[in-house]
Parts: sequence; C-alpha cells; structure tokens
Amino acid sequence: MDPSSRYTMQSLIDLKGGNNNAYCQDNETSWYDWRRLEQHKEIFRFTRGMIAFRRAHPILSKEQFYTDAEIHWFGPHEEGKLTLEEYLGRVVFYRKRPFTRAQFQRFMFAQSKPYPEMIELVAQLKVRRELKIVVVSNEARELNSHRIKKFKLDRFVDSFVSSCFVHVRKPDADIFRLALDIAQTPVRKVVYIENTPMFVRIAKGLGIRSILHTSYTSTCAKLASIGLHNGA
Repeated sequence: MDPSSRYTMQSLIDLKGGNNNAYCQDNETSWYDWRRLEQHKEIFRFTRGMIAFRRAHPILSKEQFYTDAEIHWFGPHEEGKLTLEEYLGRVVFYRKRPFTRAQFQRFMFAQSKPYPEMIELVAQLKVRRELKIVVVSNEARELNSHRIKKFKLDRFVDSFVSSCFVHVRKPDADIFRLALDIAQTPVRKVVYIENTPMFVRIAKGLGIRSILHTSYTSTCAKLASIGLHNGA
C-alpha cells in the first residue's frame, strides 16, 4: 500500500460531460466547483505553491516547446540508477539557475505531505488484525528515505518494496511479484490499496484483491466489506 494519495486539479471540476476541449464553454461544463475546495485542499495548496514558485523563477517559463534533447524521464532516478544530485544536474542544473540546489531540494521535499487519516488507519489495522504491511511505491531513494523518517512509516510498515531499492517500478508487474515474494503471504490473503487505476488493474491481473482508493471514507467501507473493520 502506498499511504500517499495524488489528485489532479480536475478534482475541483466535474467530468465536463466527456468534453475534453471545454475551454470555450462558459457554463457548468467548465466552471470550477469550489464547494470541493475543502475536500481537495491539499491539491489546491500544492497548485498555489507551484504557481508562486513559477512566478518567482521566470526562467522556468519557456516561450518555445521543449525539444527531445531537453526532455528527461523519471525512470532511472526512481529506479535508483541516479542519485538526486546526478538527477538534478541533468534535468535542472545543467545551466545556471537563480536558485540553489539546496533551495530546490527543500522545495521538493516540502511538497511531500502525509495522509494522517490513512496512516493511522493502516497502523491501527496492523495491530488489531495482526496484519503484515508492505508498501509498494515508485520513488527516488532520497525522497523515499525522507518520507519514511519524516512520517515515521517504519513504525508500522514491515517492508518497503520501493522502485529505488528493487530497480523496477510500477506498472511493471515484476514489482508486485517481488512484493509477494518478500511478504511470503498467499495471494488470497493479500489486499492491495492504490490510488492509480492502472496499477489496480495490474495487481488484479496477478490475482491480488485490490481496492482503488478515492477517499478515506470509501476505502474504510471497502476494507470493512472484506472483514477489515477498524474497530475492536
């Protein structure tokens, strides 16, 4: 299970009736639903911070499209094949910037926020139901270590099957197979919680019972439906 949850700004609007080009619709098709702001306050906070960061550093705004030579993917970094220093040197500090590496790293790490309700839920279920907890995640080593220590995840997680440790990442099915090997638990007794639909489908394809996390309440209800009540 990956305790962190990610959303998009789409959370504050509706599905636009299937219209993926609704910018010209001055009606409910494209209006923001600000009633959802409290529900998705973390993505609002993150987006506001990114806007402020971009305004503070105009060099991050380009007037031309990026070329193939300028685009680098996360793969090697998340698979533990590049250190953070090497990664930043290739994708950010390959030229002079108006901010330092230390400033950039602090900003990166500051974006990592805990999901306290989910963390407490899993910690309580582990104790009350005598569960084995294994985290399967795509993360670079430095950020992974930061989150484990900062959010005290090692107080209840038995194993971290992180892409930076095993050198393979989701959606590769091998990372799930590794997790099963490490857990030494029959597939029929495994429950996987994930907020990315693609990863849920892959886990299900391996016979792993999976829950698509969309909210704390819905996940609690789905866990309860399979006998994992968060109570005495």
